Amino acid sequence: MNKRANILVSVDIEGVAGVFHTEQTRAGNGEYERARRWMTEEANAVIRGALAAGATAIKVNDSHGGFRNLLPDLLHPQARMVLGKPRVLGMMGGVDHDIDAVMLVGYHSRAQGRGILAHTTNSFAFARVWLGGQELGEAGLYGALAAEHGVPVIFGSGDDAFIEENQPLFPHAIFAETKKAYGANSGDSLTPQQSCVLLEERARQAVTALVANPAAMPLLPLRGPLRCRLQAQTVALTDLFSQLPILERTDNVTVEFDAPTAEYAVRVLNSLSAMSAMLR
Repeated sequence: MNKRANILVSVDIEGVAGVFHTEQTRAGNGEYERARRWMTEEANAVIRGALAAGATAIKVNDSHGGFRNLLPDLLHPQARMVLGKPRVLGMMGGVDHDIDAVMLVGYHSRAQGRGILAHTTNSFAFARVWLGGQELGEAGLYGALAAEHGVPVIFGSGDDAFIEENQPLFPHAIFAETKKAYGANSGDSLTPQQSCVLLEERARQAVTALVANPAAMPLLPLRGPLRCRLQAQTVALTDLFSQLPILERTDNVTVEFDAPTAEYAVRVLNSLSAMSAMLR
């Protein structure tokens, strides 16, 4: 009997090989246009590896910025796309639609981490985020959200700092290192071509393991209710966030709130991120 393996591939850009500067992550310039092509090619490499290992359906979630960076005409023809925002589940949009596993592509270190272009959700607004007493970045937050839907994270790619932070959270996942961080905007990277070869092979390994024994893939062990703590970048941002009545201000730059689930916490954080635009 064939085993089903419906995969959600969540693709960010900061962890993609060759990406080191914010200019490469923001629309409106040639550097970004090259980087979004590399992003699409890395997604395609993971799709090829997953299909070779027996994936039965693949949905690709564009998870960077405005969620419309992937080049649809260059994306693998056997995949479907989740594009655009706002969307309730953000970087995990689609995880609630019959998905068996999540693969994280082009992810990065958390805010205040040592990785390339490290941040959590919103580099302008958020300095640090804790959930259930554990400091997390986007991979941890959204991995916890996926776990609440019964979906494990089986793969992750990005720089060495991203991998070091997240291997303890997803010990059974297969990781692929696209570059080594020397600092926030410098490092040692594979070429885009080398990265795609590596990602395809590691993705094949991850889905092979899933198909062989899906019950062996553990879920991120965060259980609600959870206390979420957010350290903002400035006092002015904390003034703004404190207008939301579910938040408790605990010092000049910190707010906290109780979340019945990780999904609830992520949705509040995304709402605060959107609020912060008024202070830019």
